[in-house]
Amino acid sequence: MLIVADENIPLLEEFFAGFGEIRRVHGRQVDADAVRDADVLLVRSITKVNRELLAGSNVRFVGTCTIGTDHLDLDYFTEAGIRWSSAPGCNARGVVDYVLSALVTLAELEGVPLAHRTYGVVGAGQVGSRLIRVLRDLGWDVKVCDPVRQAVEGGDYVSLDTIIQECDVISLHTPLNKGGSHPTWHLLDAERLARVKPGTWLINAARGPVIDNLALKNLLIEREDVQAVLDVWEHEPSVDGELADLCVLATPHIAGYSLDGRQRGTAQIYQAYCAFRGEPPVVQLSDLLPPRWLSEVALGGLADPALAMAMLCRAVYDPRQDDANFRRSLTDNDSQQRQAFDALRKQYPTSRREIEGLRVRMDGYSPDLRRLVAALGCELV
Repeated sequence: MLIVADENIPLLEEFFAGFGEIRRVHGRQVDADAVRDADVLLVRSITKVNRELLAGSNVRFVGTCTIGTDHLDLDYFTEAGIRWSSAPGCNARGVVDYVLSALVTLAELEGVPLAHRTYGVVGAGQVGSRLIRVLRDLGWDVKVCDPVRQAVEGGDYVSLDTIIQECDVISLHTPLNKGGSHPTWHLLDAERLARVKPGTWLINAARGPVIDNLALKNLLIEREDVQAVLDVWEHEPSVDGELADLCVLATPHIAGYSLDGRQRGTAQIYQAYCAFRGEPPVVQLSDLLPPRWLSEVALGGLADPALAMAMLCRAVYDPRQDDANFRRSLTDNDSQQRQAFDALRKQYPTSRREIEGLRVRMDGYSPDLRRLVAALGCELV
């Protein structure tokens, strides 16, 4: 049996070597010739998997080690009898950590307490729901827009117009849909961007085209009060360098690139493939994850909660290093810039872990600190 897999998927041999031959291919170079003899195809979000790619191949199972599925032609899979699986939630906590550390950076630059902002989360799926829970557990004012969930559940969801009118932080966590009843392509277009509140912070760690990048660039040129954090880009791996220069933080689609998240994605696809074969999984992710380089932090009972939050978030993940590396990679040569974008992702450090699992030891009793530690998801010891 032949398994063709994106070369950037971690732990391929550990999870899949027992099933057959593994052939690693660059995710952007997976074509019909590469998969013709494959029985299994394992990808990440950069590979479009559709009829053009798979017609005439032996592929009967497709796994994407990512949350999103907009790069998969699911209708064709059904027609062709191809089983598939994604990895819902695998990197959700990593994205939440990214957003929290980005907020810390924005607050420092603007001199605005985070608790004084009104947060709008657009998309309440695997990532958005986790972020909403953390922000609300911190005691902050959060409004949520998710028309799909609202149609099914009702509840206290609000419209996107309400988010734009009332929130001064807007964090996007929607899938990318070009059509259907709830399209998200250019969800924030020129007209909507023009209506954001003065001093708004925009964060996009979902998909690049959810924001009209040209319209956003024009907005940031015209309005210095608006601040942007972008991890995803409309035409990536090509990136508009002028737009990146206008962002407070700019990173190469790595918001969810914690070691835990990347390896968890492989584990979830492995479990799905075992179910496809009707076999029990025999490899466990817990046996493969290395020890954390930072396992415990001590806080004094008199620590300022805002400083403690900044320290805890950055101890786990500080986006400023990724921002600096990304800016150094930007060049006027599009081919070189595209290669650098992929290289930053391929060579991403394995030291980044998630805040859940970080133990916090407290010296003294402080209700505010205990609430903070619990809200962030740390383990209080």
